[in-house]
Amino acid sequence: MAMKPKLKVVQLRSGAGRPEKQRLVLHGLGLRGPRKSVVVDNTPSFRGMIKKVLHLVSVEECDG
Repeated sequence: MAMKPKLKVVQLRSGAGRPEKQRLVLHGLGLRGPRKSVVVDNTPSFRGMIKKVLHLVSVEECDG
């Protein structure tokens, strides 16, 4: 079975001073501050979360 690609999300900007919903999305993604990164599954729910904070993060596709 082929591995599904995953998404590497890197936080570029702080969540300080942002609306509470955006800070909660960053927390839900597992990001804790600028220059921190996480690898998440490429699913519609994670893509929706990333879309809400796209101005604060950088996203690239990576292998599992």
